[in-house]
Amino acid sequence: MRSDGDVRTVSMVFGSLHDLWWVVAKSLLLYVTAVVCFRIGERRTLAEMSAFDFVAAVAAGAIVGRVPNAHDAGYLAGAATLITILLAHRLTARLRFRPLLAKLIDHPPRLLVADGKVLDAELRRSGLTRQDLYGLLRQHGVDELASVRFVVFEQRGQVSVVRRGAAPADTELLRDLS
Repeated sequence: MRSDGDVRTVSMVFGSLHDLWWVVAKSLLLYVTAVVCFRIGERRTLAEMSAFDFVAAVAAGAIVGRVPNAHDAGYLAGAATLITILLAHRLTARLRFRPLLAKLIDHPPRLLVADGKVLDAELRRSGLTRQDLYGLLRQHGVDELASVRFVVFEQRGQVSVVRRGAAPADTELLRDLS
């Protein structure tokens, strides 16, 4: 005959069938809710991520992963939390159209190399070393600094390399460089 201790141990390890079905149901509902929210949202959420995109994606993943296992949180609480996070993300994306707020939200692009000369102060501001820069240049097929007109560390962390001999620079494209 089983003791209450044996039943509790089995329940702690495997849980109850009722709880398992509720976890599965909440997981599926939250997954569908997340897919719908991301689908309704802008593509930028899943494209190259800025800091606020990353926070929204991680928060959404945490909600979808945590709520189904939380006995004290129902689907509606999880869905409301998920929708709130994604609406805050959308609002932040909209606020980026205001120049002052965009400066607070986004990193500015930085000119790292100008006419083959490394701008060490801009490297430091970007949190990069010369070795980081050299590795990025090699990835772009650059084998000597003298062949580079300029290198820009973009807002999302990519590096743009323009070589000497390329078409003249459009000053509009270079205006926001620090």
